[in-house]
Amino acid sequence: MDKLQKLELMNKVVRELEDLQNSQTALITKISQIEVDNMNGLNDRRLEKDLGDMHSKIAENNDAITEIFAYFESKRDEYGEKNRSAIEAIEAAAAIDATR
Repeated sequence: MDKLQKLELMNKVVRELEDLQNSQTALITKISQIEVDNMNGLNDRRLEKDLGDMHSKIAENNDAITEIFAYFESKRDEYGEKNRSAIEAIEAAAAIDATR
């Protein structure tokens, strides 16, 4: 795997982590809405307990994903900077090959 391919793969992982983070946030929002609906009239104890537990676990996962996302995004940026000239050379060679 050349440096450009590695950077592209790192970019893909960053996008996937961001998507995962967005999915976790959406889950928290949905669970919160169900919790509110339960409080507004259902008052089901099992829903209250289980949804509260789920909310906590997903919030913890979201925090972990946020940390991993920040770490890996920084690592990707450092890799791109460190290998900028090699990546630009690969891109230039690919552009020349594309015109042939």
